[in-house]
Amino acid sequence: MILNKETAIKTAELLLQIKAIKLEPQQPFTWASGWKSPIYCDNRIILSYPPIRNFVREHFARQIEELYGKPDVIAGVATGAIGIGMLVAEYMNLPFIYVRPEAKGHGRKNQIEGILENGQSVVVIEDLISTGNSSLNAVKALKEANANIKGMLAIFSYGFQVAEDNFTESGIELHTLSNYEHLIDTALKTNYINASEAGTLKSWRQDPSNWKP
Repeated sequence: MILNKETAIKTAELLLQIKAIKLEPQQPFTWASGWKSPIYCDNRIILSYPPIRNFVREHFARQIEELYGKPDVIAGVATGAIGIGMLVAEYMNLPFIYVRPEAKGHGRKNQIEGILENGQSVVVIEDLISTGNSSLNAVKALKEANANIKGMLAIFSYGFQVAEDNFTESGIELHTLSNYEHLIDTALKTNYINASEAGTLKSWRQDPSNWKP
């Protein structure tokens, strides 16, 4: 869910500006899953641009307080959201933890790194939502540690139906700073893409696993 349209548009503009999101309808990327895609997103690039990372952390903090007040802990999903999650926690003067995809096989064998007390309220920060599986895997680990999950905020979502279904089924509220619809609209209005390329990008999102360029 998008809370603020102006924030969504500005976030999309910034992600395109620094090439954290690349749109290549004519020369699609290949994802790790094997999917062919006209879009590639790496929001970790935000960390290299102080004004933009500040914009993201401040809008995250503003939306967290608007939605949930002040939680006890901010949690980042490893690895993509560790950096921005820590910035949000610092800005809000809150403790920070992060959640690995699975427990380490050595040492203390932690999946959750940092201090989480029983029953503490947690807001989870993600950088990107595709299917939602890895994000909800982190939520599962936090719930097993008896955390009170208030919700999740992410920088960007592709808006796949499977992700919406997964979050609905899990009962976790998801809010994003921007999403696919605002990205395509912004890219079209700023002449980053043309109308034909916008059509290609919209058709990919309808059935990404079977899409062919």
